Amino acid sequence: MNVVITDPAADDLEVIGDWIAKDNPARALTFIRELRVACDALADAPQYYQSVPRYEHTGVRRRVHGNYLIFFRVVGEVIEVLHVLHGARDYESILFPEG
Repeated sequence: MNVVITDPAADDLEVIGDWIAKDNPARALTFIRELRVACDALADAPQYYQSVPRYEHTGVRRRVHGNYLIFFRVVGEVIEVLHVLHGARDYESILFPEG
C-alpha cells in the first residue's frame, strides 16, 4: 500500500515542527521525521489501528505517536493521512465539522 500525506496533514506537520522549533530546532527535525516514519509504517497493517469512536462509518482510523494522533483512512490501495494533531486538540471538530 502507498501512504499519501494529504495537504492538511502536511500543514499539520509544519505547524508541529514550527512549535517545537521555538524551543529546540534540532528536536523539531527529528520529531517530524519520527512522525513521517510512523505515517509510512501504516502501510504494514492499517487495520491494526482503531477506528475513531462514534465515527466508525467514515473509515477514519487513528494511530498514537507520543502525544500526537495520526488520522488516516484506507482508500483502495492508498492510505491517506488526513491530519496529525496533538491529542489535547478537539479533533472531532477538525475531522468531522459537519458533526
